Amino acid sequence: MSRTITVSLPVADLNASKAFYTALGFENHPQFTDDSAAFMVWSESINLVLLTHEKWRTFSARPIPPKTSSEVGLTVSCDSREQVDAMNKSASEYGGTADINPVEDYPFMYGRDFLDPDGHVWGAKWMDMSAMPPV
Repeated sequence: MSRTITVSLPVADLNASKAFYTALGFENHPQFTDDSAAFMVWSESINLVLLTHEKWRTFSARPIPPKTSSEVGLTVSCDSREQVDAMNKSASEYGGTADINPVEDYPFMYGRDFLDPDGHVWGAKWMDMSAMPPV
């Protein structure tokens, strides 16, 4: 079996979060989606599970952090600078907050960070490994 990572996130509005992540390029997997959870696919090895607060509480008694705090930053790779910009734009158009940190703009890397509607921190990054400075 290949190794994968699945990130589970509590969300206040499941439908709005599905629309947000679909706009970023995730695909919904309807077989594992219902009115309390949505399984969103980024790639063959990276998935996201969006859970209503009620569903989240069946897995953990730990409090759901407010939108103003962060426990983790998540980064997804993009194929181009244009894809980074498009993801950042979609984030702002679908209830997120664009450019929460300064834009990272180097000859070998370009990145922009944004928040989803629930305050989860995401980064979209593009890297040109051939332009990396020598070690």
